[in-house]
Amino acid sequence: MTVQSFTVSDVLTVTDTAAEHFAKVLVKSGKHAIRVTLKEAGCTGFKYVMEEVDEPAQGDIEKPLLNGVLVYIDSDHVGALQGTVIDFTTQGVNKNLVINNPNVKDACGCGESFSV
Repeated sequence: MTVQSFTVSDVLTVTDTAAEHFAKVLVKSGKHAIRVTLKEAGCTGFKYVMEEVDEPAQGDIEKPLLNGVLVYIDSDHVGALQGTVIDFTTQGVNKNLVINNPNVKDACGCGESFSV
């Protein structure tokens, strides 16, 4: 049996533009961190949930970003999030968080949910 090991930085990467977006969101909300988790939803299985929080949930993994923003990663979903990159893009007047998760096996047509 092979045991896979990883570091916190391997689980989730947040680009500089996404980190700046999170910093602005936290200033507006008055919260202290962003929490990343998955929730069962949609026709394919899961959806991403990113919420502003003051404290981590029990077992969360803390990842400080270079700009001082704290990201809490739900330890229950580390395997499904491992290698994920969160970016913030601007195309014309549209600004979006873009999540690139190499573990996604299938996604629904509307983009609401995915399976790993």
